[in-house]
Formats: sequence, C-alpha cells, structure tokens
Amino acid sequence: MNTYRYQMKRPNGEVLVGTLKADNQAVAMEQVREMGGAILDLTQVGADDTSRQASGIQIFNRIGSKDLLAFTSQLAVMSKAGIGLTAALEGIAEQLTNPRMQVVVRTLKRDVEAGRQFSEAIQRFPRVFSLLYVNMVRASELSGTFGHMLGRIGQYLTQQAQTRRQVTGALVYPVIIVVMAILTTVFMLTFVLPQFMVLFKGKEEILPMPTKILMGLSASLTSFWYLYIVVVGAVVSGFIYFIRTERGRTWWDMAKLKLPILQKLCHALCLSRGLRTMGELVNAGVPMLDTLAITAEVSGNVHYTRIWHRVHAAVRKGQRIAPSLAKSRFIPSSVAQMISAGEETGSLADILNDISEFYDDQLKATIKAVTSAIEPLMIVLMGGIVGFIAASILLPIFKMSQLVG
Repeated sequence: MNTYRYQMKRPNGEVLVGTLKADNQAVAMEQVREMGGAILDLTQVGADDTSRQASGIQIFNRIGSKDLLAFTSQLAVMSKAGIGLTAALEGIAEQLTNPRMQVVVRTLKRDVEAGRQFSEAIQRFPRVFSLLYVNMVRASELSGTFGHMLGRIGQYLTQQAQTRRQVTGALVYPVIIVVMAILTTVFMLTFVLPQFMVLFKGKEEILPMPTKILMGLSASLTSFWYLYIVVVGAVVSGFIYFIRTERGRTWWDMAKLKLPILQKLCHALCLSRGLRTMGELVNAGVPMLDTLAITAEVSGNVHYTRIWHRVHAAVRKGQRIAPSLAKSRFIPSSVAQMISAGEETGSLADILNDISEFYDDQLKATIKAVTSAIEPLMIVLMGGIVGFIAASILLPIFKMSQLVG
C-alpha cells in the first residue's frame, strides 16, 4: 500500500493538506473526493528525488506530449517484436533526446528490474503518465495484451494531439488578427497621427468629432503610455488570476459553453474527449468506477466534470450510466439513448467509440465553420479600425481645402 500526499479545497474555500494510504492513485483520488472537496494536488510520498524531478512538479520540468507519444510508440513496437521490457526501456532511453524523459525511462527500467510491475513503476510519475495511461497498462498486464494496449494508448495520444492542434489552429488566426489590429492602431496613433496634427494646429474648432477623439487618444497615449501598459497588464493579470480560482474557473467554463461562436466547438470537444476516454478505458477492461473517475478528470471543463461525477455517484449506487447522463442539459438525448443501448446489449465500448468518432468528425466540421465565421469578422474589424483612423485624418484635410477654395 502506497502513501499519498494530497491537497484539496472544500466548498467553503478552505484548503486542506494531508496524507492517506491507498493501493494506487485512482483509489487515492476516490478517497479524497469522498472527503467532499476538489483535488488540487495528489503526489505519491516516498518517490526518490529523481522521480520527483522528472514528474514535472515545476513547470520547466514538464515532459511534452510528443516525448510521451514517442516513448509509447517505440515501446509498443518493441514489445510486439518480442523484446524484453528492460531491454526495450534501455534501448529507448538511449534514443530519447529529452534528458528529463531519459531520467524517467531509466528509473522505470530500474524499478522493473527490482521486480515492480510496469504499471506500478509509471504510477510514480503522475505528471508524466496520466491515470488513463496507468489504468490501461494495468489492465493489459492482467489480460496479457501489453503490446497491443500500448499501441491503443499511442493511437489515443495521437488523436488527442491532433485535436489540440486543430483547436489551437482555429484560435491562433483571430488572436494574430487582434494583435495586429492593436499594434496598427498604436502605431498610427503614436507615429502617423502626430505628423498630421501640425496641419490642424490652431484650427481645432473646424475639426470633426472623430478627429478630435483620435487627437485626444494620441496625446494621451504618447504622454501616458506607461499607464496604459500598467492598466492592460493589471487587467490581464487579474483575469488570469480570476479564472484560476474555483469561482472564476466555473464562470469561464460556462462562458465558453455559451459564447455564440465557440459554444459548438467547446461542446463537441468536451463530448469527444470524454466519450473517447471512456471508450478506451472500457475496452481495456478498466473497472467502471475507475473509468468514470478518470473520464471526469480529463473532460477539460468544470461543468462536464460535474456531470461525470454525478454519473460516477449514480453507478456507485448500482444505477446505470445512461439515465444519469440523460438528466444533464449538456448531453444530447441521442448520446444517452445510444449508451443505454450499449449497456443493454453489452457493447458499450463499441458504442462509445462510434459516438466519439461522430463527435470527432463534428469537431472538425465545427472548427472549419468557426474559422470561416471568424475570418470575415476579423477582416471587418481591421478594416473598420484602419478606415476610421484614415477618415479621421482625411476629413479635416478635405474640409480645410474647401475653406481655402
């Protein structure tokens, strides 16, 4: 039995720190959850310094998903080829380019040589190997499908990485356009507009209102630029701090589910991620309560996490999955119906994979639709800003030429 150090936050905001004993991390998470709080951190006590360093407790020590995918894919191929686990780990460690991942793999090799199961060894690195990873490996050790299961884990990681790239790609373009719009506006207000202000000096009474507004902004930005930086920095920092609090995270996650353009994207992403994770775990033979607990942790949205927690509590009482899902306004009725059919026919894993494939396709279509909708909006935004500034400069020039004529 292992000892775990936990940090949890109660509904009243109180943060508690303590230790508990459990067979594995999934059981430890369940014990903390039964205390009635949200898990902030859960770390195994007794791991050596090398293990703690490689686990990625500090942000600069984190091991990327590419490193984990490369390790998993290589280990799957070598296992299917009949190479022993210790020899495979040694060979992979020599090929890895990330020194931190090398530390992890060599530590795993030592643990396996000492007689530990591979699932027990990787469990010591919770920041590298997720609960899903650990439980799927443990199930494969019991069923004798280690190499095959590693291949499935590799496919899962690849699919998740592709989804992240697609979502990131859809959001990068509008961010770039917004940044360009801000930089263009600042440049014109601080460098271009002051050059024209000389022409309008002493003639402020004939200037149109847009020009007066821009002149005021230009003078303010030029004289008090440092205050703008402080204010913008404070607003951004305050927002980031707020959404990291429990109340702020709840509000922000709900906002993402209600924003006109992003709501379909967020719903499809949460459904696809949750159902695919659940399908992989069920297919691997992981116990249903563990499956639901892990699915809740990877959902990526507080409100979907609460849905899976409610389902977990219902299943623990002996109820089925589908009725609990059907009570949620975020879960389509068709999903609950298909899961109900899967429970009745004993084909839940296949049904979950089919549903997740459907929402993967819907996610791709939604990303394309969101990108198509955002592009014209961004073009209109840029054109409106530049056009307003240009008109504010040209209008008084035309007016002055008419007066002279």
